[in-house]
Amino acid sequence: MYRLYDYQPSGNGYKARLLLSQLSIPFEYVELDILKGETRTPDFLTKNPNGRIPLLELETGHYLAESNAILFYLAQETAFWPETKLAQTQVLSWLFFEQYSHEPNIASPRFWLCHLPKLNTYQETALPYKQEQGYQALAVMDQHLADHQYFVEEQYTIADIALYAYTHVADEGGFDLARFPHIQRWLQDVASQPNHVPITQTHFPG
Repeated sequence: MYRLYDYQPSGNGYKARLLLSQLSIPFEYVELDILKGETRTPDFLTKNPNGRIPLLELETGHYLAESNAILFYLAQETAFWPETKLAQTQVLSWLFFEQYSHEPNIASPRFWLCHLPKLNTYQETALPYKQEQGYQALAVMDQHLADHQYFVEEQYTIADIALYAYTHVADEGGFDLARFPHIQRWLQDVASQPNHVPITQTHFPG
């Protein structure tokens, strides 16, 4: 059985939880509190020297780090990974967009505003810039979704899962999603997928 090391509020961890649930794959959920340094212990660092979650432990004893790499691994030979080379490349393109343009600017404000008692000087200075860049990423998504139901070939793929994770809680980072009607429609479509689970769920069939 898979074992997922994770932190419940994490959008990156939620990606793995959501795909595992939608594939009906049983897994053991191991909660680690990053605010208490539980991913920086000697034991965890032997599993992932980068000291980050999510981390997926395979039945073989191997460990997979990085949320989108975990999505790629789990999605192979499933409906969440398209068949053609072009569509596969388009999925990868959106995964790279999510990690480079979207997640750093959507997730950081959310973490700072929801999980820290007080912003430091850097965070106070960086917050407006992060939010500006986050709005730019959301605008790119909204423009694409104006003409597409999902991000790649009108098919629900791991591109949607990766982008959904932090977008659907972007309001917690001070973002006004009412400005993006096509994203709002897409969020409803994703939430209506079979075996969808909320980001707050931490108990799963084992």
